[in-house]
Amino acid sequence: MSRTSADANFLFTLGELQRLMRAYADKEAARFGMTRAQWAVLAKVERNEGMKQSELAEQLEMQPITLTRLIDKIADAGLIERRGDDTDRRVNRLYLKKAARPLLAKLAVLRGEITETALDGISPADAERLTAQLETIKENVRNALQSLCDEQRKEQRYG
Repeated sequence: MSRTSADANFLFTLGELQRLMRAYADKEAARFGMTRAQWAVLAKVERNEGMKQSELAEQLEMQPITLTRLIDKIADAGLIERRGDDTDRRVNRLYLKKAARPLLAKLAVLRGEITETALDGISPADAERLTAQLETIKENVRNALQSLCDEQRKEQRYG
């Protein structure tokens, strides 16, 4: 496979874009008294109410203690609640409180505004292609990472 000059800057550009998007989302979320991390927690719970707190930590790639503190703040604000699990009392399941719904609706509008700003000057068709290409890149990297993990497990087993 031949490489172009774009390849030399790909990882740097992607990393810089991620950093800028996070900073932008943090500043915009602050308008609603939220951080981007709090917004991410609410959005994940909205999509999967009743999920285990440990599952959420894994999905957000966050240390459990860090997530616990984050959930404490969100719960203190009256937006989320922990409920015990019927079968395992060590497990906390997460649910949105009624007060979170209007805030999530506002944050959905904000998500659209952030996306619109980021994609300004890019046609809808090109934006669709870009998203599909990013999904392909994500899957390529996920597969490569899984292969590395599999190889490391084999090495550990068989030396």
